[in-house]
Amino acid sequence: MNEKELYKLWTAQNLEDKDLKEELLSIKDNDDEIFDRFYKELDFGTAGLRGVIGAGTNRMNIYTVRKATQGIADYIKAHSENGSVAIAYDSRIKSDLFAKETARVFAANGIKVYIYRELMPTPALSFAVRELKCDAGVIITASHNPAKYNGYKAYGSDGCQIGPEIADEVIEIIRGLDIFSDIKIADFDKSLENGTIEYISDDVIESFYKNVLSQSVNHGIAENSGLKLVYTPLNGAGNKPVREILKRIGIKDVHVVKEQENPDGNFPTCPYPNPEIRQALEKGLELCKELDADMLLATDPDCDRVGIAVKDKDDYRLFSGNEVGVLLLNYIASCRKENGTLPKNPVCVKTIVTTNMINDVAKTYGVEVRNVLTGFKFIGGVIAELEEIGQADRYILGFEESYGYLTGGYVRDKDAVDASMMIVEMASYYKKQGKLLTQVLEELYEKYGWYLCSQESFAFEGASGMKHMADIMDSMRKSPMPQIAGVKTVYLADYGVSEKKDIVTGKTEAIELPQSNVLEFGLEDGSTVIVRPSGTEPKIKIYYSVKGASKTESENMQANLKKAMEAIIKNA
Repeated sequence: MNEKELYKLWTAQNLEDKDLKEELLSIKDNDDEIFDRFYKELDFGTAGLRGVIGAGTNRMNIYTVRKATQGIADYIKAHSENGSVAIAYDSRIKSDLFAKETARVFAANGIKVYIYRELMPTPALSFAVRELKCDAGVIITASHNPAKYNGYKAYGSDGCQIGPEIADEVIEIIRGLDIFSDIKIADFDKSLENGTIEYISDDVIESFYKNVLSQSVNHGIAENSGLKLVYTPLNGAGNKPVREILKRIGIKDVHVVKEQENPDGNFPTCPYPNPEIRQALEKGLELCKELDADMLLATDPDCDRVGIAVKDKDDYRLFSGNEVGVLLLNYIASCRKENGTLPKNPVCVKTIVTTNMINDVAKTYGVEVRNVLTGFKFIGGVIAELEEIGQADRYILGFEESYGYLTGGYVRDKDAVDASMMIVEMASYYKKQGKLLTQVLEELYEKYGWYLCSQESFAFEGASGMKHMADIMDSMRKSPMPQIAGVKTVYLADYGVSEKKDIVTGKTEAIELPQSNVLEFGLEDGSTVIVRPSGTEPKIKIYYSVKGASKTESENMQANLKKAMEAIIKNA
């Protein structure tokens, strides 16, 4: 069917969600709006589903959610006799509704459902999958996207987001399903009564907390540290668990940003509820200045990312994800070495777009650094590999530049509950030495060099935008840029074909990582520019990494690269 035929089919249905019917009627004479909702199905992949909430095959609604769930249910039934799943959801618009619809489909397929009674962080879903020995897990979230989005993340029995092999099989099943006639649906309340659906117990939540607390490096250091915190959950799922953990480690002086405390999927004070963006932190920074707080802590709506701002003289300095990761590795490795708990041959895992400064810090403490593709499931994969050979204790930290961290193997996804605790513990440790984190970071830059990393995104909305993104990547792949900002390109690493090519000699070497649509340009001065399309948004992301002799030199190098790449993308 074409988009107009699909539109007629949907309008003819007795749609259960009345919002959808009203939306369809409101666009009956708008061909562009009809096309955008029906020109394709919402893509299902290793990141699950993510899209604008609304009516149509290219939107997040109860029907696209049900269809995806039926696909996963059929996959589980093909691979397990007595399947079970765990379900969680965050504060986004219709998240609770989509979670219940997901539970209804699984229950109708005879799959045991464990669902959280209220919103919980993404890492709590990963934990529940493993704790309850489930075959799969689903969390309804669009992470840090704007309010109009929602999403559906699927997890395997290992607690990681599903990989390409499982996703491909589920996609094939989904393609064969009719969105209205092939989906099994059970009554939620009746399924609760007969035990097919069961609420996740407080014991599981308590076990999650205990596992987080077990990651502490200096037990009791936060008590009586005098640390004054401002915390914002950005109207998301972190409010209860983060505050509970901070209370348990002895932090009493915590002030929550009132406007962003309670769950609200409209995110009224931060259109982009992303701790990477200063705008989302403005309310918290205002409160910090009012209270003269030591630090601002901000978790995103599904509480798997955390950002911080630290007192710096009369103002507050926002730290990048790379900077926090470097600080955490230095703190964990140095303290564990000092107290005798650093394992033999410790391992830190980072993504390919994360700062190389971590290599210098790791070398100081004899820590092995492993590089993986972007996506925390690949960090989870390294944890699993170590666990399989009986060396799980070697893993001490995994992180990515986009504010995701994990210090233990109890989950297989980034965890802002754990990261919040570790950041606060680290700040307490240095405060007792009379140091702010800003001072510690400056000392690391002076010791290891002025590494500077940043990322910018270029949006390409709609069907034409997706094609334009693909054309840009194809062009860069076929005709590598000979120079960027006047600096000669010396190699191109094409992760899509697992090959790194020396531009000067023409020699190639294999990249020992799964294939991914990522291009890395290495420049003569040691800088790198990495280009990749986002896996969850219609954007091309560009990552810049430079190292200068001073902060000013690094800033100038980076500014030149950004200006050059912005012109290249604009004219592509």
